[in-house]
Amino acid sequence: MKITPRNILRHEIIGLEIEVARSTNPSLKEVKGTVIDETMKTLLIETSTGRRVRVPKAVCDFIFKLPDGTRVLVEGRYLVGRPEDRLKRRLKDW
Repeated sequence: MKITPRNILRHEIIGLEIEVARSTNPSLKEVKGTVIDETMKTLLIETSTGRRVRVPKAVCDFIFKLPDGTRVLVEGRYLVGRPEDRLKRRLKDW
């Protein structure tokens, strides 16, 4: 199944380009790069300089760049949870 703005929460996000759009922590607002790992509460992002930054999901909003170039804004609170459980969750749960 192709990843689209409507089904991004049902897909694997590791490997996607990401940018922190909003955060309660001012030092995270400039973080952008590629998602290289995901845990229940955090995303590990590798920046273009090779730096790795662990970003909490719950306090941030993210802009994902899909493979077709589309940019999608996702509230971090919808990403909180184990990745394998998020993939199984029904759409009406959001």
